[in-house]
Amino acid sequence: MRDIEGGITAPQGFVANGVHCGIKRGKKDLALVATDRPCTAVGVFTTNQAAAACVRISRSHLANETARAILVNSGNANCCTGERGYRDAMRLVEVTAEAFGCRPVDVLQASTGPIGKYLPMDAIAAAVPGLVAGASEAGARAAAEAILTTDTRTKEFACRLDVGGQVVTIGAMAKGAGMIEPNLRTMLAFITTDAAVDHDFMAHSLREAAAATFNRITIDGDQSTNDMVLALANGRAGNERINADAGGSTFAAALTKVCRALAKMIVKDGEGATKFLEIIVRAATTDAEAETAARAIANSNLFKCAMHGGSPNWGRVMAALGSTDVTFDVETVDIAFDDVVVVRAGAPTRYEPKRLKEVVAQDEIQLTVSLNQGAGRGVIWTCDLSQAYVNINQ
Repeated sequence: MRDIEGGITAPQGFVANGVHCGIKRGKKDLALVATDRPCTAVGVFTTNQAAAACVRISRSHLANETARAILVNSGNANCCTGERGYRDAMRLVEVTAEAFGCRPVDVLQASTGPIGKYLPMDAIAAAVPGLVAGASEAGARAAAEAILTTDTRTKEFACRLDVGGQVVTIGAMAKGAGMIEPNLRTMLAFITTDAAVDHDFMAHSLREAAAATFNRITIDGDQSTNDMVLALANGRAGNERINADAGGSTFAAALTKVCRALAKMIVKDGEGATKFLEIIVRAATTDAEAETAARAIANSNLFKCAMHGGSPNWGRVMAALGSTDVTFDVETVDIAFDDVVVVRAGAPTRYEPKRLKEVVAQDEIQLTVSLNQGAGRGVIWTCDLSQAYVNINQ
């Protein structure tokens, strides 16, 4: 397995494009990812009860288990817009299907941006034919740019692997910077592969990959209404169909790798973020308790502000642990910032202040908490909380 260039169009048979249609001022805001044949199609969606029209439509279309195209607009979530918003989303699907030459049910749709605003339908509909006509293998970056909102950079990844003697490729792009956590977030991720993959196995693999990656990140603890991860497999590689018994473990590992790379990119581009924080809790009674503990620390605004200011205030870590129902004894807890152990058996240690200051000044910091209760382990990725986050969201 090796990383390659190419993003969402790295796999054979996929094309993409991104254009400005008028939702945002002067920036690309409409993207397309498509292929020349029916694909095995699966998805994972937000659990927010106020889910946007695009979530409901794409979830419905995936019941058909196939798709050929994904249309994405940024700058407008088309959420909480009632029946009109749903009709607008369906019109986008129909216009795209007509321009691309496929059935409306073969088009998936995603939106991201402010909630409660109607889409400028005439402008978008007028832009779709040109968007489709201009789609090509060279369009990955344009598409990745068109899905961004408060992101400061594109998020693309691709890798190539051997499955049963056949080379297959996975490509991907994502967006996300704020309203991140829980159960997906204000994030969209799109994955393509030229592998032939059994539908049920692919759906299971995507759920598992999302649980281990996208659902392990948090920026601000606010759940979004539009989040989704969509994956298309067109079979152009000509491999024997992948399932649990044939190449499954290799493909699933690669899919998780792709999702992990995108998830970390999202955290590193968190709104106002200056530091990437990896929170590891180990020796918990169970993996679930370890994850709960790690998430509590990662969502502590006090801890995140301390990390922004370069303050190794481990008392905030202990306080976050204590706010959970996780099984632990304060007098058995160890805490370390990278290689500097600041707490052992619940009490402060003698450490080198200069080294600790260097650690917390880094762009990437690993916090490890050992509960010393069992074999459970959990990891959450987050970022610091800065004044810039307030400025963006006020």
